[in-house]
Amino acid sequence: MSLSPEVLSTLAGAIKAWGRELGFAEVRIADIDLAAAEAGLQAWLDAGMHGEMDYMASHGMKRARPAELVPGTVRVITARMNYLPVSHDEGWRERERARLDDPQAAVISVYARGRDYHKVLRARLQQLADRIRAEVGEFGYRVFTDSAPVMELPLAEKSGLGWRGKHTLLINRDAGSLFFMGEILVDLPLPVDAPTTSHCGQCSACIDVCPTSAILGPGRLDARRCISYLTIELKGAIPLELRPLIGNRVYGCDDCQTVCPWNKFAQRATLPDFDERHGLGTAGMVELFAWSEDDFNRKMEGSPIRRIGHERWLRNLAVGLGNAAAAGARGDSAIVAALQARQAHPSELVREHVAWALAQHG
Repeated sequence: MSLSPEVLSTLAGAIKAWGRELGFAEVRIADIDLAAAEAGLQAWLDAGMHGEMDYMASHGMKRARPAELVPGTVRVITARMNYLPVSHDEGWRERERARLDDPQAAVISVYARGRDYHKVLRARLQQLADRIRAEVGEFGYRVFTDSAPVMELPLAEKSGLGWRGKHTLLINRDAGSLFFMGEILVDLPLPVDAPTTSHCGQCSACIDVCPTSAILGPGRLDARRCISYLTIELKGAIPLELRPLIGNRVYGCDDCQTVCPWNKFAQRATLPDFDERHGLGTAGMVELFAWSEDDFNRKMEGSPIRRIGHERWLRNLAVGLGNAAAAGARGDSAIVAALQARQAHPSELVREHVAWALAQHG
């Protein structure tokens, strides 16, 4: 397919407009040269900081070479979609931080309280690709949302969606960092957008607040210590030395985002998919720990949380219930009874974490 520069420029503008109609906050375009990111990726993998996330290393440098992943690719359409629930007012960051001090509260990352973003973004990106095809005819493309070895953050940076914060998440001046990202790799030589510059300055709030000191320095994250990794990606036992540091965070961690000054500009979601479900923004640990496997599977249908399974759900909650002892609820009868009810659980992983938690309560 051969399109003139004028047609391609008009098409790029139309793609951005169609993306906004589909619920994306912003759509931009990047080239595919990620050579500058390869050394950092390799050093991070060589240091083993990806932990058990073997998929991070399994494709080698193909992750930094989009044209090897999808032959014919010359551009990447990047998109972001806000996920802060519409119910969250300006005081949401203070309330989220306050819940960390409540020994009964089950703190679940904001992004995970609604529908699985993979499904939402993938469907919308496919619709965007369909619009492009209707305009220009058949073309080469592939849609991605955390579904393949794509270095989405460097691509998002190149396209100008934002800059990489010191916590390694993408930050946008107008929207903070509470958004999902997705990509369409295409064989259309669309005009590219200019990158933005970093605006973190001397701020180190995200580094200072990290409960497990997983952020080693600006842009350097040891995933093996990150609470999001420990509660979501790690399949086995949570290391004993890290359990007390997790507190009551039972799925993910938002600390580096709630303290980021740029998130005072966080934008609310325009789609209802990311509204909180099953009271996950206010639920208590004892309540969630009582869910049977059937309860978990039914209530977490369509949620990103379901992928960790009931066993790891109980593992995470057991750690939180154990940490409640040091947070002012030592010996709480409801917490102790909940833990005792799981002492004979069929899973050795659950039993061990329950035993640890009961030991914290003396």
